[in-house]
Amino acid sequence: MSESTRLDCVVVGYNETPFVEYEATLRRYGEDSEAYRDLKFSFVDLGDARLNYADLLNRVYREALEPGTPHREFLSGDMPSLAAVYLTSFLRRRGLQSRYINLFQYEKEPLAELLAANPRAIALTTTLYVLNEPVIEMVKFIRQHNPDVRIIVGGPLIANHFRRYQGHELATVLDDLGADLYVVEGQGELTLARILETLRDGGDLSQVPNLAYVDAKGPVRAGRYRINPREEENNPLDENLIDWNGLSDATLGPTLQTRTARSCAYSCSFCAYPMRAGSLTLASLDAVGRELDAMAAQGARNVVFIDDTFNVPLKRFKELCRLMIERQYGFNWFSYFRCSNADEESVELAARSGCRGVFLGIESGSPTILTNMNKAASVEKYTNGMRWLKSHGILTFASFIVGFPGETDATVQETLDFIQTTRPDYYRAQLWYCEPGTPIEGKREQYGITGQGFSWRHATMESLEAMDHIDRMFLTVQDSTWLPQWSFDFWIIPYMVGRGMSLEQFNALMRLAHRLLALEVAYVPPQEKRSLQQGYLRQMRDHVRQWGAPALAAR
Repeated sequence: MSESTRLDCVVVGYNETPFVEYEATLRRYGEDSEAYRDLKFSFVDLGDARLNYADLLNRVYREALEPGTPHREFLSGDMPSLAAVYLTSFLRRRGLQSRYINLFQYEKEPLAELLAANPRAIALTTTLYVLNEPVIEMVKFIRQHNPDVRIIVGGPLIANHFRRYQGHELATVLDDLGADLYVVEGQGELTLARILETLRDGGDLSQVPNLAYVDAKGPVRAGRYRINPREEENNPLDENLIDWNGLSDATLGPTLQTRTARSCAYSCSFCAYPMRAGSLTLASLDAVGRELDAMAAQGARNVVFIDDTFNVPLKRFKELCRLMIERQYGFNWFSYFRCSNADEESVELAARSGCRGVFLGIESGSPTILTNMNKAASVEKYTNGMRWLKSHGILTFASFIVGFPGETDATVQETLDFIQTTRPDYYRAQLWYCEPGTPIEGKREQYGITGQGFSWRHATMESLEAMDHIDRMFLTVQDSTWLPQWSFDFWIIPYMVGRGMSLEQFNALMRLAHRLLALEVAYVPPQEKRSLQQGYLRQMRDHVRQWGAPALAAR
């Protein structure tokens, strides 16, 4: 390959650790540990296998099909990774030749082929990682297939490491990752482009801001790492729309993700994202319209808006809905949604413009806990918003946190009462994760917080007690269906719709999956459990056969 045609970069989107490995890792902490009990809400134990929901659906489909009928596996994240697509588009716009790999675990062969062509660099995104292990696995694979390619890592995982560690501790963490170059910036795409241009042109990496790397020359900090000066990026959204038409060399599929804003308008005390991403930045309505035009031209049937606060500001949200109504795109769309920043007109416009479902970060049904979380919301606004959404036929998924500082038996009961009163279509309750670097960190003394991660204690509750409340909540709620976190978050819904499954069909399967999961939580005796499992699995297979399984399985 000539230098003029050599790939400058391969961007790798996401590496989801195989569930069997992840489950075994957490089980080593003990099946009564908080981390493992939290994971148990994401899988069912069928005796011969512990299956997450995606694996459960694949098993049901295989058993429902006639022998020999092909089945294309349902995969979590099987839609273009927004980070990978965005970075690839950003680099191409600057004349850098780039390609992307979407799912590392399922695209190792094409990645190996690209590595054999000797690209200048591999860029690993870390949007969804809180641990080093997924990156370490990819780095080892890359080294095996091309020991000379430069490996660049950036994103939230790296930002978190630089916020938490310094000196030799930071060097130890970076050595553990094993990459060559680390981007240290909340945005980082411009830094990545500058690194690649420097590698292509034989320039001096010491002149690239926001970069950390091993360098035997010059001043050294963080052990043996050189850390270049910081330079805040401000990459205009309007100028960096994803060029969907320019990605025709990739298979995009019917479900695409995009964003119309960067960062979040709020400062919830359990979340570090706004601190890392900076102030809320909005794309113009004209720019959003141009990107949606391109997505529609590429055949998108489902669009996922990943903006943390899609309906903020409210006036802009209404204008965006009116734009989609006027242009009659015909696609379904899904998004995050803040009931506290909605009125009935906005919900009506959303429904008319194609909204089929929303993710609601409710977090708590207790006014006290909402105040402690700095949610800038009220239970009354949540209740009104959910009533409007349901009345306009928009599917609701409500997410809750249990155990946040100040939580008591009484505040948990308020959340339980809220769920039973508002009856979201789907819900999930998660154990509060005590994450260093979040705003609540500065109030450890005020709330008596000790510990971190899944294992913690504060003045009014401790983590194992909170897990008991989640168990009770799961077994008590009757009119809402649980959706797990691992491999099957809310965004699986547009993916499954894109595969040809109707919401009614999805709901039917999820209600039965919920019953299977309840057998785990309720500790049903083994013989009775096995009988009930067989019955629920049979009902799932019967549903699949009635829907014309071969046609759906092949899509």
